[in-house]
Amino acid sequence: MTVRAHAKVNVQLAVGAPRADGYHDLANVFLAVGLRDAVTARPADRLRITCAGPGSGQVPLDGTNLVARAATLLAARHGLEPAVHLHIDKDIPVAGGMAGGSADGAAALLACDLLWGTATPRRELLELCAELGSDVPFSLVGGAALGRGRGERLTGLPVTGTFHWVFALADGGLSTPVVYRECDRLRDAAGERVPRVPEPDPAVLAALAAGDARALAGALANDLQPAALALRPALADTLAVGEKAGALTGIVSGSGPTCAFLVEDAGAAGRVAAALEASGTCRAARVTTAPAPGAHRVPPEPAAGEPAT
Repeated sequence: MTVRAHAKVNVQLAVGAPRADGYHDLANVFLAVGLRDAVTARPADRLRITCAGPGSGQVPLDGTNLVARAATLLAARHGLEPAVHLHIDKDIPVAGGMAGGSADGAAALLACDLLWGTATPRRELLELCAELGSDVPFSLVGGAALGRGRGERLTGLPVTGTFHWVFALADGGLSTPVVYRECDRLRDAAGERVPRVPEPDPAVLAALAAGDARALAGALANDLQPAALALRPALADTLAVGEKAGALTGIVSGSGPTCAFLVEDAGAAGRVAAALEASGTCRAARVTTAPAPGAHRVPPEPAAGEPAT
């Protein structure tokens, strides 16, 4: 069984004050984009993980990988042994703030459920996703959604039209916990009063519903961006290049270090990507669109001589 799951961009990431447990309440407006990974589940005598594709050398192949944790969690729910070979075909940038690992976890959960015939109800799959990580439930759902709590409590959002994006990939990653700690430090240093529970921006929600790229560009916001820029100052150069090349706006994606540029159309996306790659301020630039679906099964290839369905 092969399941695809998509990357995400946070069109709003509002971060509340630290909670007693060290986490932060969020108003996290997710938008699924066209970059995607695929996870294939096959019967095996034990749990085994393999990976191929860009950045696959950075992907752990042991029990710490979310695909292994997903298979183990689902097997335990149904009293099974997690005897499965899970192969990841990577295309989402690794450690780029685009939820590639979360997408793989959601894809593995669905692929194993299909392979084992366990027919887990959607509500239970979402509960398991939330156990795996804050971004994993959205990887299962896709489209656009508001994430509350740590981002795992989802409310679907209306989204129309097509949004064009360019993602500038950086060398190396940024640790999400470190970025959150830096965000708290910067706020404390500035004496900033931060609400415990932030709210979504109505302008972001209206722009998604209307399919209005210019309105969305004017409303994009990421409370983690100052921290990401403080930890990786070179990202400011990347943002400046993309905006000078014609992007409607640029923003650090999630906790970074990938930078996301919202552009007018496919032509503008090509021009912005070319300028970014020529500038030397990023490792590579990827062009894609949004919205994209949640995790879904890929139909098997037809046998030789059979018509495709």
